[in-house]
Amino acid sequence: MEHAGGTGTGTSTGRDEGPEVADGAVPPQGPPRRKRWVRWTRRTALALALLLVLPTLAAEIALRVNYTGDPADGTHTRNQDAIWLGHAWVDGRKTDADVTALARRLKGTGIRDLYVHSGPLEHDGTLPEADYPGAGRLIESVHRALPGVRVQAWLGDKLATESPDGLRLERAATRTAIVASTRQILDAGFEGAHFDLEPLHSGDENYLDLLDRLHDVTESRNAQLSVAAHQIDPLPAFHSFWGTVTNHPKWWSQAYFGQVARRVDQIAVMSYDTMQPLQSLYGGYVAQQTSLALEVTPDSTDLLMGLPFFHENRFGHRGSAETVPAAVRGVRLGLSRTDADRANFGVALYVDFAATEADWTAYREGWVR
Repeated sequence: MEHAGGTGTGTSTGRDEGPEVADGAVPPQGPPRRKRWVRWTRRTALALALLLVLPTLAAEIALRVNYTGDPADGTHTRNQDAIWLGHAWVDGRKTDADVTALARRLKGTGIRDLYVHSGPLEHDGTLPEADYPGAGRLIESVHRALPGVRVQAWLGDKLATESPDGLRLERAATRTAIVASTRQILDAGFEGAHFDLEPLHSGDENYLDLLDRLHDVTESRNAQLSVAAHQIDPLPAFHSFWGTVTNHPKWWSQAYFGQVARRVDQIAVMSYDTMQPLQSLYGGYVAQQTSLALEVTPDSTDLLMGLPFFHENRFGHRGSAETVPAAVRGVRLGLSRTDADRANFGVALYVDFAATEADWTAYREGWVR
């Protein structure tokens, strides 16, 4: 028989004291500290991934649902559409024959405005007259071939908001120079000024001040003030989150979009380069953007939604997803749900020199009808 305290079952003390340790032996230790740290890191990474993936997945599902349903009857062109045209139209490369061909292309569509690239602005806000030597001839030719169609000067520049190089709206002298450049292009015969300044961060008060001053000029000349606008936050305050993560906010708040829209005659949403991977998601995104923009754009301002008349594959843009048919359907769905009878509404085609026959056909069949 075993002595008390031995390994036999008959002498249990009723306590779990673990295995006996020989004299001088090192007691067994828990998991090494490094293993515990690796396990904690993995769990934290998984939790963070879920925090990012689940909201993104939910948002994408919502976009897909947003693409379902049928557009309302009558949601087609209101003859308020526009197209961005490249610099070749004012630097001498395009001729009267090209204007005649353009007139044939636009006949029967809803296009009323041509945004003709006439810059860019210099970083100090000035505009060399040598940049648009053929403007007068183009405007005269358009008026002959396309009565009622307006020719606006498309002006823009890179802003020094995310790099040290570019135009600085915070400088009063620069804003004054842009106003002078606008008077200059109106003197040249353009019927409006269309501005595309990027990247323009949400809440920029200097931009609002510039628009107020520009509108005083264009209104006194019976001309149009038009802007290309950033997309609106797809989720509340998303521009702040994205700006913190990437240093490129990209989106505007809906409130800021409304502030800009109230200061101009036309606002064209750059509703492309959306990072969406599928046509259905892109179309749902455009439908959402259309609704968000309609909610804050005054009835007196022309609201135009951009159509991607270009084909690229790069970060932020997948050509197979961002198509004209998907964009047109998205526009019609957003219009149907938010303000189906809105008169001052259209689409803007970006851009003439990259467009294909399929793009033009999709625009005609989906929107012009």
